[in-house]
Amino acid sequence: MRQTPLHLRVPEPPARPGAPSDFSYLHLQPAGAAARPDPLAEPNTMLALSQGLIRVLDDDGQAIGPWAPTIDTSQLIHGLKTMMLIRAFDARMFHAQRQKKLTFYIQSYGEEAISTAQTMMLQNGDMQFPSYRQLGILLAQGMPISDLMCQLYSNSCDPLKGRQLPALYSYKDYGFYSISGNLATRFLIGVGWAMASAIKGDTKIASSWIGDGATAEGDFQTALTFAQVYNAPVILNVVNNQWAISTFQAIAGGAGNTFAARGAGTGIASLRVDGNDFLACLAASQWAAQRARQNGGPTLIEWVTYRAGPHSSSDDPSKYRPADEWQHFPLGCPIARLKQHLIGLGIWSEDQHSAYQSEVEQQVLEAQKKAESIGGTMQEAHRSHANHMFDDVYFEKPWHLQQQEQQFKEGL
Repeated sequence: MRQTPLHLRVPEPPARPGAPSDFSYLHLQPAGAAARPDPLAEPNTMLALSQGLIRVLDDDGQAIGPWAPTIDTSQLIHGLKTMMLIRAFDARMFHAQRQKKLTFYIQSYGEEAISTAQTMMLQNGDMQFPSYRQLGILLAQGMPISDLMCQLYSNSCDPLKGRQLPALYSYKDYGFYSISGNLATRFLIGVGWAMASAIKGDTKIASSWIGDGATAEGDFQTALTFAQVYNAPVILNVVNNQWAISTFQAIAGGAGNTFAARGAGTGIASLRVDGNDFLACLAASQWAAQRARQNGGPTLIEWVTYRAGPHSSSDDPSKYRPADEWQHFPLGCPIARLKQHLIGLGIWSEDQHSAYQSEVEQQVLEAQKKAESIGGTMQEAHRSHANHMFDDVYFEKPWHLQQQEQQFKEGL
């Protein structure tokens, strides 16, 4: 009997360069349609939330439905201003990379709402284990942007002394665990930190971040297992921005199912959320933080968003996706949507928005001048850091490093 030959499926994106964008695969849901269970509900009672989409802002910028958060309007304005600062910072630093003032840069363009909103819902002492595009964790807390620029320049004021890739920040005082280029590792480490907090009887929770592409790594599934088995007080954030470096999210398993469903399948409370809806980001983060803090266990949140820019300064997205795809993304721009909502509330205006846009651009420019004046840029950094590359490697410098250091100084 003749058998049918087997075929290997290789997922393809719905559109390539030159073709019209197609987001029909997203399976969206109207604003206000998703139910809001009690934060301590059993995971198996909320499976629909891993397949639907939690949205608060409708097409007119109105907050509707059970997930609409109760929050002071000053906090909403703070969120808007933080997102505008992130975007202005990103634009100037990307330009600085093109001027060869730094070697490398990664933008958060289009994803500003997610990390900003979640950080606003956490407390001092909580720890976040970020991926590349969570600049909002720092800026929402008022991190001085000139300090960030010194790290990007790897200059004499870089707290990491030029030993880390630009944009891979590390700031313990802001609850920002050191970023690693091996992205999935931080997802698992965050779960371990949360477990340690519970073992000590502390009150602090953790928040781990991963992109859709990195969910294909083994650390992702291991993190889910440990979080579920030990009821770790952690928020597991999967930022589904549709693209890894140059591969569509289906390559990581997003075809035919959601990333939130992976959490649900492991027995974890899982939400699928509109990541460009600032109010939905606030509400989902608040819900997950409350669940973790009250010993309800972990929550996995799939944030549906879009990487508007290139993966990094080394990438050219026009090679693998339609050039204007960002303009067609059905969930829109997080800044524009929150602005519309605030104008509708009567607490913001187009004139205020334009004025603050100019203000924040000037703020970033002044910070850049300060960073360059006190520490220089990449060009000056190499000589400065070379003299200290043997320091802070061991608590007590071993003989072979002392020998190499002496040889290095003699060769200068």
